[in-house]
Amino acid sequence: MPEKAPNFAWFFRPPTNPMVHWWFKFMIFGAFLGILILWGIDGLNINTFQKDFVVVKKLNNSETLSQSNKDSNFTTTPSFPTRQNNISNSTPQVSANYTKDHNSWILSELEANYSSNLLSKWLTPGGEPCKDSRTVEIKVPSFDGNNKGIELSTGEIHEFVFHALDDLGAPHCLGGDYFEIDLSGEKWKSRPPVKDVGNGTHEFSLQVHPDFSGDYNLTIILLFRHYEGLKFSPERFAFDKILRVIPIRFLSSESRLPAINQCTSFDYSKDVWSGRWTRHIKNDSCPISDDGRYRCQEPGFSCPAQWCNGPLGLLESNGWVYSTHCSFKFFSPDEAWGCLTNRWIFWWGDSNHCDTIRNILNFVLDVHDIPAVPRRFDMNITNPKNPSQTVRFTSIFNGHPNDTGNYQGLNSLVNPEYQELLKGYFSGNVVPDTIIMNSGLHDGVYWPNIRNFIRGADFAASFWASVVEGVRRRGLVPPEIVYRTTVATGGYARRLAFNPQKMEAFNGVVLDKMRKYGALGKVIDDFDMTYPWHYDNRCNDGVHYGRAPLKMKWRDGEIGHQYFVDLMLCHVLINAMCVK
Repeated sequence: MPEKAPNFAWFFRPPTNPMVHWWFKFMIFGAFLGILILWGIDGLNINTFQKDFVVVKKLNNSETLSQSNKDSNFTTTPSFPTRQNNISNSTPQVSANYTKDHNSWILSELEANYSSNLLSKWLTPGGEPCKDSRTVEIKVPSFDGNNKGIELSTGEIHEFVFHALDDLGAPHCLGGDYFEIDLSGEKWKSRPPVKDVGNGTHEFSLQVHPDFSGDYNLTIILLFRHYEGLKFSPERFAFDKILRVIPIRFLSSESRLPAINQCTSFDYSKDVWSGRWTRHIKNDSCPISDDGRYRCQEPGFSCPAQWCNGPLGLLESNGWVYSTHCSFKFFSPDEAWGCLTNRWIFWWGDSNHCDTIRNILNFVLDVHDIPAVPRRFDMNITNPKNPSQTVRFTSIFNGHPNDTGNYQGLNSLVNPEYQELLKGYFSGNVVPDTIIMNSGLHDGVYWPNIRNFIRGADFAASFWASVVEGVRRRGLVPPEIVYRTTVATGGYARRLAFNPQKMEAFNGVVLDKMRKYGALGKVIDDFDMTYPWHYDNRCNDGVHYGRAPLKMKWRDGEIGHQYFVDLMLCHVLINAMCVK
């Protein structure tokens, strides 16, 4: 007997009491519509975000990864009990361990047609059990079950894979999982390059310079699954679990890597960097000063050859320095003024730019009468020691067309008045020499999905291309655009709307679109620079790495915070503007 269909005729039956029945119908319809709206916005709760990204800290499983200490010596990680799982025969067959014996550095590249490929992967359907399952574990064939200790040679590139597993230990065979991978030793911190093959397999590479042999920890964290970090409101989808902490001993070898040369203008054409932080001296007794600074070495302490050039003590990092496919010079105030004099630098980005500008003024140019930089800032800066030397800094906030607003990002450019404001700086007979820009963290809050952001980034890239072309058509030298990728948000913020999975994807989309319109001059990968320090809040407040030094309780409970990551960015930016 066929099942009786439900009868909804009562809903449409002429009411015996019109006022009661129509009011009831209205309530039912309103409740149904409300459910659809809440479902559609993916659970957004705007109270999660406060002004200028000051948000409530939430503890999570991965906060035990790094130690909070005043010296930023994040070298000890807890042991993590790993589960031993058996991979079935349907696991993708990829080489578990491959070592390149030729002498070369690890390099990363931005995938061709990044935006369209990302969109295609994001839209990949399931429909099979292994695709519809959820990753909860991994299997690392080369490391799991190794009870004798893992030893690798320095210098060489060691390539490995791991496979995603569901809660039954069966292979998960769809891409989009976001793993945070960290390689840390006493004098080395880096993010090993990882590639999502798209079928549940991830490939990653390890390499340590022969000067830094010793004991390391390889940590693998599953932060989000199947592009859930790209969602409009991703926090409730965060998995954020440490899956492996693998001790590795890198042994000295005869391998010799090519020397790292100081960056030239050509080196900034690389869209994606794969650098490392190395430590060359350590002061075990380095208390915080009353002004919140850590002066652990003399300012003139010289940087070791190839890792940087100039006085490393200026960085106030207790010996840490960043290098990538090239290394960077540290500028004294006299050298920096000699480079920047009579230039006009235009900044367009989020509030991290405000911190960086202040730090350049205070730490690099030795200008101390500007304690804070507002969201809109335009000033001729004079060298206090030589009044004949000036540089103009103009900074326009891009988080909102109104400098008191938030959470618009690139969408700010749809505002006609905001467009005219920006164009006005490039319409005269004198125009900026350099544009330093980033898309910013506010994009992570505004755009509901990756498809819409791709459209917004395309519009932004075309806008800036037209601005530069307009300058060129008037017979003037057009400004060079330096794109500084958005930071990797830290600690509690790793789970929020501007999480690392989303910001890394957004960085790639903007670079892809800027290349498409021929608007990109140079790239500075601040995402790679900040990533090794993003696991907690010792070097950031979650969304800013350049907050001014202050001897007060920081968000992680310690007195004071580390600010050297943004100081490194300051010198990298000046390198980009001043090198030949």
